[in-house]
Amino acid sequence: MGNLSNEIADLEQKLESVIKEYEPDLLTRLCSIPGVGKRTAIYLIVLTQGFEKFESSRQLISYFGLDPIIRESGSSVRGRSRISKTGDNQVRKLLFMCAFTACEHNKACREIYQRLTAKGKSKKLALIAVANKLLKQSLAIAKSGLYYDEKYRSVNFKLG
Repeated sequence: MGNLSNEIADLEQKLESVIKEYEPDLLTRLCSIPGVGKRTAIYLIVLTQGFEKFESSRQLISYFGLDPIIRESGSSVRGRSRISKTGDNQVRKLLFMCAFTACEHNKACREIYQRLTAKGKSKKLALIAVANKLLKQSLAIAKSGLYYDEKYRSVNFKLG
């Protein structure tokens, strides 16, 4: 078992060095998001090919299987909505763990979490929403070329 752990650690080290060679700026920008660590940033860069494959956050969220789906059968049987889980399971786990840290240190994520739990939603649902927010922030940072700024507001942002 120890040998396998060593091999995994070696591969992760090699992957990190490749990312630092080809996408060093993107890696540091993604790591500037409170709640996103180096390992998660590397996974996101590799699996999205530097976010080149995606035009919208909806596409990205759906790609990783964090989009809600409603299970229903005919007109009478309707199940609870769940996440689709169509994407990479490992990244979903990483994002879910990042959501815990983001709730403490990322203002936007903390606000989403508090708003949903105050409405009576489950903590797990709120954490999935936080994971979605982290993906949205990651895509925005990758596309804009800017570092994370807590006070930044998009030009499309409207109050009210």
